[in-house]
Amino acid sequence: MDFQEMATDRLELVQIEKHHAKSFFDIMSRDEVAKYYGMSSLNELDEAESIIESFRQTFESGRGIRWGIVVKETGAFIGTVGLNNLNLKGKKAEIGFELHPSYWNKGYVSEAVKEVLAYCFGQLGLFRLGAVTFPENGASIALLQKLGFEKEGRLRAYLYQNNRSHDAFIFSLLADEGTKSANKDISL
Repeated sequence: MDFQEMATDRLELVQIEKHHAKSFFDIMSRDEVAKYYGMSSLNELDEAESIIESFRQTFESGRGIRWGIVVKETGAFIGTVGLNNLNLKGKKAEIGFELHPSYWNKGYVSEAVKEVLAYCFGQLGLFRLGAVTFPENGASIALLQKLGFEKEGRLRAYLYQNNRSHDAFIFSLLADEGTKSANKDISL
């Protein structure tokens, strides 16, 4: 499978390369971002480079896809959106995203996620998309629900971060539901 770059009105969804490492580090070194990512904040640039390399390896193995979110107007790399636990035969994956705090509440994540949903249900032919989030992550939960994701339940001690286990909520969106939500006007 070739990497599919995409574009929306305001964004480009691009393959994340080593030259994005400094911007990615700037995002992931922030406690307010990493606290809901399932890992500790980054401390060194080489950690960002390693994660970017893992995105490449995950894509090449067919287990996931991660796009960089770039603002068309400025060229700023502001976050990522992607698929984890991709299973094309099983027609399912989990979606995840993070964004630099300077760009929160401007509708960028919903714009990017809607494009990824259309790609997943259209080109990839997936039937189910899941999303796992910390129960305290109100902004992500609100976005998922506005996009039509349904809360399925709580996963006990599912995430391990900062030397302790945390519960997580699991959400899902099915293909026939995703078609409807891709047309919604969401402004988170």
